[in-house]
Amino acid sequence: MGLQTSRDLLVIGQRDLETLRREKAGIAIAISVGVVLAAAFNVLPIMVSALLGVVLMVITGCLKPGELYGTVRWDIIFLLAGLIPLGIAMKESGTTEWLAENLVALGGNLPGYWLLTLFYVVTVLITEVLSNNASVVLLLPIAVEVAKSLSLNPLAFMFTVMFAASNSFMTPIGYQTNTMVYGPGGYRFLDFARVGAPLSLLMALIIPPLVIALYGLS
Repeated sequence: MGLQTSRDLLVIGQRDLETLRREKAGIAIAISVGVVLAAAFNVLPIMVSALLGVVLMVITGCLKPGELYGTVRWDIIFLLAGLIPLGIAMKESGTTEWLAENLVALGGNLPGYWLLTLFYVVTVLITEVLSNNASVVLLLPIAVEVAKSLSLNPLAFMFTVMFAASNSFMTPIGYQTNTMVYGPGGYRFLDFARVGAPLSLLMALIIPPLVIALYGLS
């Protein structure tokens, strides 16, 4: 845009320009605040309020249908859709059962703290490949069964798995926001590992003791 406004250069190629609708700013802010408040006060689920907000943005003229379609990150949608068959394949191939059996066998030989840390690490590694929701669905029942079989507090294991599933830092495919910044930010795959691995290690040292302090282990 800077070149097009310069009097020293004539741009003859056609280029679409994004124009701001400043007169619609108040409406857009009001809709965004309404979406957040509706979800925060449990008036509507976040998915419903967000979709309703998008519809209102189009109806009020804050967004045009063509602009809305152009902003959809189809690569992310197809990436996440491709992870669903991976989770199904792990279940159908017996990988889930194999993982559960080995964790139960290993858990009987570990103190409670190290078993909790083990579940944290395993969940983090799985959520780097699957989505965080899939890793919780996969490991949460296993963690609860292992805790019950060893007479430990299942609540501590549940929170550990949930926290670990949300800590996806080491790959660009572990979480949607990682994928969203991967391309536009010009990052490489190993950039996430360089920053994410130390951060994941730090969280693995912090979260299990905090869970034990808050919820107890036995």
